[in-house]
Amino acid sequence: MFSEVKKKLGFGCMRLPMTNGEVDLEQFKEMVDYFIGEGFNYFDTAHGYLDGKSELAIRDGLTSRYPRDRYVLTNKLTEEYFKKEEDIRPFFQNQLEWCGVDYFDFYLMHAQNATNYEKFKKCHAYETAFALKKEGKVHHVGISFHDKAAVLDRILTDYPEIEIVQIQFNYVDYESASVESRKVYEVARKHGKPVLVMEPVKGGNLVKLPEAAQKIFDECNAAEGTSYSNASYAIRFAAGFEGMCSVLSGMSNLEQLKDNTAYMKEFRPLNETEHKAVMDVCEVFAGLDMIPCTSCHYCVEENHCPKEIRIPDLFACLNSKNVFNDWNAVFYYNAILTVDGHGKASDCIGCAGCEKVCPQHLEIRELLKKVAAEFEKGKEE
Repeated sequence: MFSEVKKKLGFGCMRLPMTNGEVDLEQFKEMVDYFIGEGFNYFDTAHGYLDGKSELAIRDGLTSRYPRDRYVLTNKLTEEYFKKEEDIRPFFQNQLEWCGVDYFDFYLMHAQNATNYEKFKKCHAYETAFALKKEGKVHHVGISFHDKAAVLDRILTDYPEIEIVQIQFNYVDYESASVESRKVYEVARKHGKPVLVMEPVKGGNLVKLPEAAQKIFDECNAAEGTSYSNASYAIRFAAGFEGMCSVLSGMSNLEQLKDNTAYMKEFRPLNETEHKAVMDVCEVFAGLDMIPCTSCHYCVEENHCPKEIRIPDLFACLNSKNVFNDWNAVFYYNAILTVDGHGKASDCIGCAGCEKVCPQHLEIRELLKKVAAEFEKGKEE
């Protein structure tokens, strides 16, 4: 099934090369050319990615430059962009135009959870997507999912016509009580659905590792006579499970893309030694007090934060200071506040708009208090 996806690495277009707030189109074109040249063809976007700039980059860097049969393109229906059933088709038509295509290979109901699923049902979003498939404007209908396994089981039971499920899946979240990667994966497979993987390197958190974790992978490479990157261990871990259709990687420069394609061109699952190294790294992370934010930026897009607090960036500062002993963290925290007048952690008014859209179900308001306590010591409000 889905044989049109040639290889197990997908180009996630939520994190693209940027220059002064705009997509670096020339670098993106170079990345697209290299990706396709190496035999890969799967691209993933959504209207909310980069405030709509991702879809336009897809049009200018991919779809206007390659025949339609050279790539597979996924887009999504996101909650923020429709209020009633009648809004869906016009929005979908705009997405086709923004991306410069006549159809999407995959169209996903975006970021499904117990709350927004009710809106999708009320607005007959699934029925509309299935109708678009019958019309040839969508080839496959699926969902991207951010909730507990029981919720996914309910959705797939309600709509057995769903063809594919995109889930957050990485070795740190595999047994996570909040993300439930393993349990969610098992539900998808129970229903016979192929799986797309997002956040395999957890928003980059599995690239720059704590010293103890880095030592484990370095020793594994030495023992195996390899030179695999940290990202490769994470992506190959995810890709090695049965039913994985594609593992998305948000690549923001050509160097990252070349690394990923090098070890995924001829995919080889983790061997026993490598798998043990990954499990040992999990144990290192289990002992750390780290905020499990993936920097998806949903919390700060679409005016979810009225104080314009750069929540993922501030969480990254706290993780850097507490986990990686980064002495520059204080400098970066203050630098973030000076950009376009963004609010500091203590500016949070507790509206919970951020928490309603957080795929990780983080208690953001409480975590911002921790950030403020660490970085705003002795400062006047």
